[in-house]
Amino acid sequence: MLNVDLIHRPKKPKLLPNVLSKEEIKLILDAHSNIKHKAMLCLIYSCGLRRSELLTLTLGDIDSKRNLILIRQGKGRKDRIAPLSEKILPMLREYYEIYKPKKWLFENIKGDGPYDERSLSNILKQALVKAKISKPVSLHWLRHSYATHLLEAGTDLRYIQELLRHNSSKTTEIYTHVSTKSIQQIKSPFDNL
Repeated sequence: MLNVDLIHRPKKPKLLPNVLSKEEIKLILDAHSNIKHKAMLCLIYSCGLRRSELLTLTLGDIDSKRNLILIRQGKGRKDRIAPLSEKILPMLREYYEIYKPKKWLFENIKGDGPYDERSLSNILKQALVKAKISKPVSLHWLRHSYATHLLEAGTDLRYIQELLRHNSSKTTEIYTHVSTKSIQQIKSPFDNL
């Protein structure tokens, strides 16, 4: 009789998240002149949103008076709030004046549903070409970059965990492995030879 508990399973690889520099993020976010495309990418980075969270935002989810965004039923069917950057509010207002969405913050061409996932991915691909970035960047890299840049700016890990709505602090701690701020301050003993 085979005892399944005695079978050794291969370890899952522990991969570090992919992170872009602030300069690369700026190039990507500045690549589009179309205000809708620019606003979508900027909102993903500035709030650490997942693709699905951006696409399911409604007009009522933006609280401009308190500079907050309500993310409803994100991963794990959890609601969360994220601070809205002061720089993104004027962009969202300009976008609203031009496109006048009715229900969804970013509507499809017909205006009867949320924006298409593939079209959003294509917007990022176009931005990468315009910015001359050849890395295989995905939309989730913007979220990873948001968390890493917060950590490098001195934001407490517990707040980052709450902002990203991670169940476990272990999930958030992965960003300490890609944050270069502390690592860059370490001097190699080779420098003192």
